[in-house]
Amino acid sequence: MRQDKVIYRTNIKQWPKSERPRERLFKYGEHTLSNAELLAILLRSGSEGLNAVELGREIMSRFKTFRNMSHTDIQELRKFKGMGEAKIAQLRSAFEIGRRFMCEEKKVLGSVNSPKEVADFLMPRLRDIKKEVFQILLLDSKNQITEIIEIEEGTVDEAAPQIREIVLKAIQNFAVSIIAAHNHPSGDPEPSEEDIVFTDSLKKACEALQLNMLDHIIIGDNKHYSFVDKKRM
Repeated sequence: MRQDKVIYRTNIKQWPKSERPRERLFKYGEHTLSNAELLAILLRSGSEGLNAVELGREIMSRFKTFRNMSHTDIQELRKFKGMGEAKIAQLRSAFEIGRRFMCEEKKVLGSVNSPKEVADFLMPRLRDIKKEVFQILLLDSKNQITEIIEIEEGTVDEAAPQIREIVLKAIQNFAVSIIAAHNHPSGDPEPSEEDIVFTDSLKKACEALQLNMLDHIIIGDNKHYSFVDKKRM
């Protein structure tokens, strides 16, 4: 495989076909491309004095990994010459597709068996989001996830996801059980006092309507907090 050190100062269209990222992808497969080349295909063009691969190299040099890039502030991406709204939107969309792809796998794996399994399922989607996002997972009688519903963005106390709305959505979708989940952008999944009060109130509301609340899981940075595991439900 060609090393990423090869540098051409010309427009990519003037490169030998054997060196162009798109042509190499179709001939040899996307797995043979460097990170900078994959970025170049998404970006499509560079800027004055830089072709798309060189721009990709500059971006990778700054962020080191795709994960770091995926949760950086949009203003950081705007600092790169040639990174306009369209390119940034393409990158952010690609990262979100990747997160959702990783989460979709659970829907074909069968029943939920443990809080860790749920946390592993949610982690790629929630760990890097810079705002708190509250979700409810709806499950059927076999504990299979049938739907994931996003209630509101903000914090649990500021956004105040309405317990009535949560329960109503569960009933409307014929759920037998629910799992509440949200992320802590700080990376620390320890529950706040508001998290604890909210969990207790939601559980009582579910019990009144014979709806099983299986857990409330808080996602941090590669770690999670389960109210069930901590015996707080």
